[in-house]
Amino acid sequence: IYGRGWHQEKWETPVSPSVSGYPTSVSLDSISPNNPVLLVHASGHGSFANQAAMDIAGIDNETPNPKGGKIIREAFGKATGVFEENAKQIIHDAYNQYKNKLTEEERMTEWLHWIDLAQKECLKKGITSFQDAGSNFTEIKRYAELAENGKLDLRLWAMLRHSYIEMKDSMDGFPIKDIGKGFFTCNAIKSEVDGALGAHGAWLLKPYEDRTGFIGQNTTSIEEVANIATLATKNKMQLCVHAIGDRANREVLNIMESEYQKSGESDLRWRIEHAQHLSVQDIPRFKDIGVIASIQGIHCTSDAPFVEKRLGEKRSKEGAYPWRSLLDAGVAIANGTDAPVEDVDPLPSLYASVTRKRADNGFPFFTEQSMTRSEALESYTLGNAYAAFQEHEKGTLSIGKFADMVLLSKNLLTCPPEEILQAKVLKTIVAGEIKYDSNLIDPTQKE
Repeated sequence: IYGRGWHQEKWETPVSPSVSGYPTSVSLDSISPNNPVLLVHASGHGSFANQAAMDIAGIDNETPNPKGGKIIREAFGKATGVFEENAKQIIHDAYNQYKNKLTEEERMTEWLHWIDLAQKECLKKGITSFQDAGSNFTEIKRYAELAENGKLDLRLWAMLRHSYIEMKDSMDGFPIKDIGKGFFTCNAIKSEVDGALGAHGAWLLKPYEDRTGFIGQNTTSIEEVANIATLATKNKMQLCVHAIGDRANREVLNIMESEYQKSGESDLRWRIEHAQHLSVQDIPRFKDIGVIASIQGIHCTSDAPFVEKRLGEKRSKEGAYPWRSLLDAGVAIANGTDAPVEDVDPLPSLYASVTRKRADNGFPFFTEQSMTRSEALESYTLGNAYAAFQEHEKGTLSIGKFADMVLLSKNLLTCPPEEILQAKVLKTIVAGEIKYDSNLIDPTQKE
């Protein structure tokens, strides 16, 4: 049994029994004692398993913590079923062994089913282009084939994600640009240096307020990321690096600055994915180096209930989701949702970008860092196109660009802020063709 989406900080009632705020396998064992269960944290930076799954993975009191990860344990060393950051790979390896027993046809059928559902969900929510933050060689090949055969209904821009060793001698044919009349591009490489704040995985300059002496996890070595950066330069591809904590962002900026200087290029448009918690001193460096802050507006309000617990008031106020400071420093911003960490719907993320208030209870999070309406809309359209070197093909309604557009029930620039959340997608048009129409009985299908 496999799923994703739980977050211990967002439950209205604290779970019991618990260790470090996390549930224990007892809760899963009571409802599924025999079938293995694996549930991925909403952030993707942790997993929760029952005893049957841990038995298959061979996890016991002696299983060591891997570098960049932690097995959450009870007082006497028994694993609770929660695995932070790189520790989750232990349990996922067992799951992958099960998946590998499926035939190639079964795996392909399942994958195509997922792609079909994902495309319908995106089109229903007004998305004409999707930036995928990490696909493997096999998936990249499949996407290219779908595009060439006219089987993609929205445009896909993907990042290749593997270790340096796996990629260094396998880059023939990259970058891949504008396959299937502009429906698929793989022009970037993805890496990461830390985890997520909710799972205490963000790599910080100073310890967490709620975990004494702990500064988070460096999940991929700086040497590895630096090697991938050099590989990206060599193959004329963008580099996109996940960084949440202020230490993580500083380390990535250092790597990118060094590589920019060595390459002699001034317009690489490398990106830091998330750029969530920054040291004030590092904010102007994005502009100085030429690094794009690829942010997710919805993360601010979604995470707001626990950010100050993790960082304290001063760090939260000065450097948590500092969009106004980034924009005022002239930094290029791209905006998204980080699906499936958050719902793929752009409208709640736009609302969060301009209000920094939770939609459910109105809780504000340092609203002085909000974007204006036009800034938020640009970050979601032209900003994303620019961040993919595609601003000449899309991002604005202009003659000569792709006929990709969305018809909404509200004017997002002029309606009252709360009505942004009430806006409905009436039609989604890709390449001049209506791909979604709210008036159809089954709006995910064309007549």
